[in-house]
Amino acid sequence: MAHGSSGQGRLRRVGRELVKFGAVGGAGLLVNLGVFNLVRHLTDLPVVRASVIATIVSIVFNYIGFRYFTYRDRDKSGRTKELTLFLLFSAVGLVIENGLLFAATYGFGWDSPLQSNVFKFLGIGVATLFRFWSYRTWVFRALPAKEAVASAESFLAEESLIGEQARKAKARQRVG
Repeated sequence: MAHGSSGQGRLRRVGRELVKFGAVGGAGLLVNLGVFNLVRHLTDLPVVRASVIATIVSIVFNYIGFRYFTYRDRDKSGRTKELTLFLLFSAVGLVIENGLLFAATYGFGWDSPLQSNVFKFLGIGVATLFRFWSYRTWVFRALPAKEAVASAESFLAEESLIGEQARKAKARQRVG
């Protein structure tokens, strides 16, 4: 029974993580698309360059959101390594995201504002799947010791409570 409840707890934690990741990612999506369209309309930059600029702005936005909201409880000891890995995996995501836009624009000639936004959005979606996996697996790693300590403290508290109840029951038997 305890095994099933720990599985449910893990599932709830992953669910909360997904919701937080989605909240930061959703805001990052708005930043990405907003900057993309702003750069496209205010400059003469080619579509993929405008997209790369927007992606870089959203990467900075997302790092701040992930570090201080989604994964604020994760290991903070190796910030340089964390940032390096984040930038590495973000760069791979940037290539995925903008590669799709590049293929649509230059491979198929789909470069109207609507088509560019659709393929930008699809690229973000595919890259997001990669980013979620890589960030949680390599960048913002869980502290296994923290879970183990919390689990041990919970176990000890239960054992202490059970022991206290047993002592009280014995005392009542002696009195009665």
